[in-house]
Amino acid sequence: MPQPLTRTARLEARISPDVLAAVKRAAEIEGRSVSDFVVDAARQAAERTIEDTQIIRLSLADQKRVADVLAAPPKPSAGLDRAMDAHRSLIQPSE
Repeated sequence: MPQPLTRTARLEARISPDVLAAVKRAAEIEGRSVSDFVVDAARQAAERTIEDTQIIRLSLADQKRVADVLAAPPKPSAGLDRAMDAHRSLIQPSE
């Protein structure tokens, strides 16, 4: 049986009366308290936002291009070769 969550932090927000009425109505429809409804909605929105910044979505064509480049990477450009030479001259390997 899962452990009940302990709530130790408090969140306050000022909202307009019409937003509060909508939140109260939605919570009532789901048979939940306003607090539970708001906490769950905030958690879901936070998870979506975090996911949106951590997951890169590519079209099928873009996925194929990435796979093709990983399977057969292009030769380094002259600029990349110069940058690597500069890096090697500045950074010594640790032993």
